[in-house]
Amino acid sequence: MAPLTADAPLRFKGEVKTEKFILDTSGAQIIYKGCGIILDADVDSTNVHTAEGVAMVTGDVFIGIAAEAKQVAAGALERTEIECMVWPTIVGFKNAVLTNTSLGKVVSMSDTATLSVAAVGAYPRIGKLFKVEDGYAYVQLDSPFVQTV
Repeated sequence: MAPLTADAPLRFKGEVKTEKFILDTSGAQIIYKGCGIILDADVDSTNVHTAEGVAMVTGDVFIGIAAEAKQVAAGALERTEIECMVWPTIVGFKNAVLTNTSLGKVVSMSDTATLSVAAVGAYPRIGKLFKVEDGYAYVQLDSPFVQTV
């Protein structure tokens, strides 16, 4: 799949838990609902941004999944908040690849629209596969999760 170009169709199991974070403006960002949100420690150790195009390294933190769309301009005042879904939320992502044979395995997000069951590496670990049902892969979020590569 390719990165998101619009809000992702999401489903949920149980209650959704959210927290708000301030967006980093060292570069312009367009964030769609469903994007992975990280704290990229070597860019800005306080404010968050989308994981799109970021090579995760030790010390980077997966924060959660964007619960809303937001946009910020490069150099803008860092005061724009984004609401993110966090642990223990179980988010269902439209997915035709994962199956119930991978239940309990670690799920990574290789771009804003692609999930994979793989060891944590260059992509953010977002959680564990909870269930696959009706074309959606439900992932129990592990956030915050500090990357250790």
